[in-house]
Amino acid sequence: MAIASELRYPTSTLAKIISGLLALLLFALVSVASMAGFLLYEMLHPPRNPANIDVNIMMGHPMTTSFPVAGGQTRDGLFFPGLRGAPTIIVCHGYGGQRGDVLTLVTALQEHQFNVFLFDFLGHGTVPGVTTIGYRETGELRSALQELANRDDVDAQHFGLWGTDMGGYAVLEVASTDKRVAAFAVEDPYADPRDMVRLQVSNSGLQAIPLVQRFTDFGFRMYNYPFRNEPPVTRKLAATAGVPKLFILAGDRPAQSESGLQLFLQAPDPKQMMRVTSTYRDLSDDDRRTYENQVVSFFLTNIPPTSR
Repeated sequence: MAIASELRYPTSTLAKIISGLLALLLFALVSVASMAGFLLYEMLHPPRNPANIDVNIMMGHPMTTSFPVAGGQTRDGLFFPGLRGAPTIIVCHGYGGQRGDVLTLVTALQEHQFNVFLFDFLGHGTVPGVTTIGYRETGELRSALQELANRDDVDAQHFGLWGTDMGGYAVLEVASTDKRVAAFAVEDPYADPRDMVRLQVSNSGLQAIPLVQRFTDFGFRMYNYPFRNEPPVTRKLAATAGVPKLFILAGDRPAQSESGLQLFLQAPDPKQMMRVTSTYRDLSDDDRRTYENQVVSFFLTNIPPTSR
């Protein structure tokens, strides 16, 4: 009690020094926690720039298709019809993106008679809310696939998936557990949403400040507490044995490209790798066409759009 009283109301020089140091330590911890909290808030609320898509004037005759998501809500996606009874390719945008980013890839796939579907993930594009950087987004992709499988104008047993970073994580999760995924392509995927959180802290330049990384990771795990026992996708990749897979590594994102490379090395056959100068969204028109041709060729080879 005497020690506590001395620290609270210091009288000696040593007690005053210790009390001052403790106050500085407390202030530093509060400051770091505040920085981490602000950084995490920014991560979970990326800027939303929804594309203005008018299905009445778009080429490809897309139609709005709704599907249920967690919480009793519904989500709207766009279904681009191909050959009746052919497989469907679901295209998944990445973290901080939206469905408008991948429209030209959708067009390239539809031109080769695939049915194609795309939508905005939680907290992106047209969908308000807080992103989980992969956890709930995986459930959204599962729900979209199930809704499409209920249609009578698609091949309900053969689906293709394409996704970049966050979308790539969701693709790997779904492909590892759903046998209807007959082929998939992923661009710079990661094994765990926490990997993306660490990368965002690094990109912010705040990783050099002690404990910012730990506090941000702790806050992210607490926000996603229901998914605390979700293992990295690396533990599930063995289930994709026999499923053709294409890993695309972008040169302008070395850290994410390295993560994708490690996933490629751990993935079972059949698999192939493609290196590009930058992510699909940032490619020049000519490089984007080359990219699209290679992705289309991959799906044509492995799940050709024949009517079933």
